[in-house]
Amino acid sequence: MSEVTVTEIIALVFDLDDTLMLDSTSKFLQAHSIKPEDFWPRSYELLKQGYDQPSAYLKLLLDNVGESKPLGRLTNAGLRGFGETLDGDFFPGLPQFFDDVRNQVANRFKNIDVEFYIISGGLQAIMEGNKIVKKYFSAAYGCQLGEDPDTKIVNHIKRSITFTEKTRYLFEINKGIKQRDSEINPFLVNKDVKQENRRIPFKNIVFIGDGLTDIPCFSTVKQLGGQAFGVFDPTNPEKTRRALLEFLVPKRVMGMYRPRYGDGDELGALLRMWVFNRAAEIQIERDISRKATSNSSL
Repeated sequence: MSEVTVTEIIALVFDLDDTLMLDSTSKFLQAHSIKPEDFWPRSYELLKQGYDQPSAYLKLLLDNVGESKPLGRLTNAGLRGFGETLDGDFFPGLPQFFDDVRNQVANRFKNIDVEFYIISGGLQAIMEGNKIVKKYFSAAYGCQLGEDPDTKIVNHIKRSITFTEKTRYLFEINKGIKQRDSEINPFLVNKDVKQENRRIPFKNIVFIGDGLTDIPCFSTVKQLGGQAFGVFDPTNPEKTRRALLEFLVPKRVMGMYRPRYGDGDELGALLRMWVFNRAAEIQIERDISRKATSNSSL
């Protein structure tokens, strides 16, 4: 009887804004003549009233929807249409990085696949409209706005992804819960799945993010055997200081890097190396298991 080898998955999970591209919500605001430098401080003021950060900015977005308002008769279709305009906004090395990583594994290893995911506090509709996201990512989780059933104009918050809520989607990826199934039944993430039956073990997951909202994901992935990489803008003194104090000193990430993904860039090279090394480890683990099984049958 021929041996059946299960295909193992390696998952690269990214934040979106300031990790894969500059902030997409800010660009959306600018496209509608709303100044981000005015909008974001107003959203931070709402935090003092008890709002979660994503709920605060989503409320301000909705405040700008309507006749004679900057966002007009905004619909999710309109947000998806805006997402189509962002293909050229990805950081250097993208999307070639995605092809490179998949090819390097496919060319050297059998029954090992690479998948990409996004977990973001940004707008899911914008991500859904983007061709690169649709082509390369198995799922993209983000905040959602609900529509009026007749006019289709967005008028309420449907889903707000806080920093701790982000870890929920890590476990959905880990357990193999499909995005559509989880949207219909959000309690599926609580399903008891034995570690050996989980689709993508945490040791096969790497998380890449840039901000304070990514800290729970950094910690969760690292504590459960995976790896985390931080992204920051070295030209921004505030973000440089935050990267040191919040990410590097507590050892929440392997390191902090410019968001450049080419094979000659530090982050791009390290991510390629991590994926290749993890694939090699999987192959070694298989060989050891195969030999142990063979010896026990003698």
